[in-house]
Amino acid sequence: MPAAATVGTFDVALNRRKALMGDSGPYALIQNAKVFSIALFACIGGLLYGYNQGVFSGILTMNNFMDHMGNYDSTNPADQTRKGWLTSILELGAWVGTLLSGFLAEQYSRKISIIIATGVFIIGVVVQATAVSGGHSSILGGRFITGMGVGSLSMIVPMYNAECAPPEVRVSGLTTGPTTLVAQANRTLILFVGMLFMPYSPRWLVHHGREDEARRVLAMLRSMPQDHELVELEFLEIKAQSVFEKRTVAQKFPHLQSPSAWNTFKLQFVAIGSLFKSMPMFRRVIVATVTMFFQQWTGINAILYYAPTIFSDLGLSSNTVSLLATGVVGIVMLLATIPTLFYIDKLGRKPILTIGAIGMATCHMIIAVIVARDQSDWKSHTAAGWAAVAMVWLFVIHFGYSWGPCAWILVAEIWPMSNRPYGIALGASSNWMNNFIVGQVTPDMLSGITYGTYIIFGLLTFMGAAFIWFYVPETKRLTLEEMDVLFGADTTAQEDFERMEAVNREIGLKTALGENNASEKEKISADHYSE
Repeated sequence: MPAAATVGTFDVALNRRKALMGDSGPYALIQNAKVFSIALFACIGGLLYGYNQGVFSGILTMNNFMDHMGNYDSTNPADQTRKGWLTSILELGAWVGTLLSGFLAEQYSRKISIIIATGVFIIGVVVQATAVSGGHSSILGGRFITGMGVGSLSMIVPMYNAECAPPEVRVSGLTTGPTTLVAQANRTLILFVGMLFMPYSPRWLVHHGREDEARRVLAMLRSMPQDHELVELEFLEIKAQSVFEKRTVAQKFPHLQSPSAWNTFKLQFVAIGSLFKSMPMFRRVIVATVTMFFQQWTGINAILYYAPTIFSDLGLSSNTVSLLATGVVGIVMLLATIPTLFYIDKLGRKPILTIGAIGMATCHMIIAVIVARDQSDWKSHTAAGWAAVAMVWLFVIHFGYSWGPCAWILVAEIWPMSNRPYGIALGASSNWMNNFIVGQVTPDMLSGITYGTYIIFGLLTFMGAAFIWFYVPETKRLTLEEMDVLFGADTTAQEDFERMEAVNREIGLKTALGENNASEKEKISADHYSE
């Protein structure tokens, strides 16, 4: 069936909402100050990871912190390994937290799961902050626990925001010594207390049979009466999605359709395992997991975690200058990410990812040459040191406009609707595990092979460019059915479409759209081919 013929009821509903509301996209979000404020508040959870690692990269260079750890010697390979563990253990915890997040969010609600995750985060911070002299093990344990909270928040907060935001714009996650570590808890406490007063996700309420409460919450979030046409339309869409998910589980995993806690827990892993059983799905698995492998092995988190150490190794003479240079990294990455929002659908995923990878790899190779030539006497080669620093900043720019946002977009959009939550979870799992490995080995690489570190990251990033260009198909503006053809003539998306349309008829969503349905379908089909 051609793509235009499979325009869904949700597409029609989206056009109907746009006609009633006027603005869409970011403007629709700004119009709804209540949703916007809830989204910004919940995004505190998304900031905790960046803040935690940003703070810790600076702490690692502080003499009083290393003295606190007990007999730390920066020239000792064993102590470099300890340094790697201190940094990377958070990512291992985040990997575990990511694996548990689906179960928590479904069983206990997004709201309660965010509260649980923030509580876990606070416990980890307290353990770190109260570590006594020589408390290497305590810091490790505390950061692992903190990581579990971070990993859960990284999955659940975007989910909560997306389910509270209007369908026209889905919002996702958009900052030293023991005393410094306590500062992490302030933000987390705000999130912990504030979430007690936040609403439940309407989608979760509907999925668990609390439909009256879902209507009330939805009307409150949209600042409209419960009988408003837009509230009713969105409620029916949410209900259709819920029924679709339940029927999909009943068809694919009938032994797990009973909504018990144990079945909910097992479903996350059984569903992910099912992705490996057919070649079209397995090819998607390769794209998702290998893309995330290469994203981490560009060396981006080696830069972010150990920026003060790296800049010091490049000849910057003091902690102050090094930390200032590190601050530029964060600013540059933020600014570089913004343009992607405007051109990713025009240029496509493959060109952006390929060009970004070639740019990053080239920066690595230039840094390697500079370090190999001048590392023995940075004092006499100050300009060369700053040139290497500039290459680090340029590397971050290339990452910011390409692999930072585009890798996640690619991993999210390649999956059929029924498999998307599990496919994204698999990609996130690959990301965190490779994140952990990079964080663990980087100190040993920097101290043991110096400029060879940049050569390894550079070669792997060139390989990432080749993987994207020769193996990954272009996915911009494709329907889910067209995506099936790309990945091997699978029919999952078409089956999902037919199942969803049947649900829409049953619950009355098509009736609610009335006579607009046919004309809207024609308009959407024309728009699809005009692109």
